[in-house]
Amino acid sequence: MNDTAATRRQFGDGPLSRVAALVYTLLVVEALLVLTTLPGLVGLVLLARDVSNLPLAAICAIPLGPAVAAALYALRHQRPDLTDLRPAAVFWRGWRANLGPVLRVWLPLLLWLTVVAVNLAHLTAVGLPGWWAVLLVAVAVAALLVGTNALVITSVFTFRTRDVVRLAVHFLVRTPGVTLGHACLLALAAGITAVASEAVLALLGAVFVGALGWTSGPMIDTIGKEFTA
Repeated sequence: MNDTAATRRQFGDGPLSRVAALVYTLLVVEALLVLTTLPGLVGLVLLARDVSNLPLAAICAIPLGPAVAAALYALRHQRPDLTDLRPAAVFWRGWRANLGPVLRVWLPLLLWLTVVAVNLAHLTAVGLPGWWAVLLVAVAVAALLVGTNALVITSVFTFRTRDVVRLAVHFLVRTPGVTLGHACLLALAAGITAVASEAVLALLGAVFVGALGWTSGPMIDTIGKEFTA
């Protein structure tokens, strides 16, 4: 029995096993990401890229927030031992636990971004000066970066919504490297969507979430040390 346990531990602790565990976890998380966002993803792919469809696009994006939070949770709690992998169970645990807290952050963010996008689309129609477009874009980018921080924080920690927002704003300035990393990931995601489609981005979802979790490392570590018992 002891020899069997030792062999099991040795098999699960090697570098090749760790790589295999990571690949397997990414594949499972990717499949669950697509599954949990599929209704909205189908809607986004079918919607024409027209200003009038912006509210519908926002509705289709609602499942994305909880799915990304669950994927972050699953990747952060992945087991390095190939003999003891349960990424699907961890994903669903994170999805159920974070659904309410994530939606309290995600829904207002989607609403705000939709309002900004509609205003940008009708800027000339209402006779506003061109510099308003720069201001609105800056506001939208700031809101998106704060929302990204909030999504990461909610997926890892249990705070009240107002405290999550305060921390998200605070770390936007305190950890500029994290903010820059998030900005690059968001820009890359937007570029892939513009050049290809939302479906292509969805197929790379687990990789993007993994990069998001890795980029957020300094912020997560600091919050864990300074704001949790």
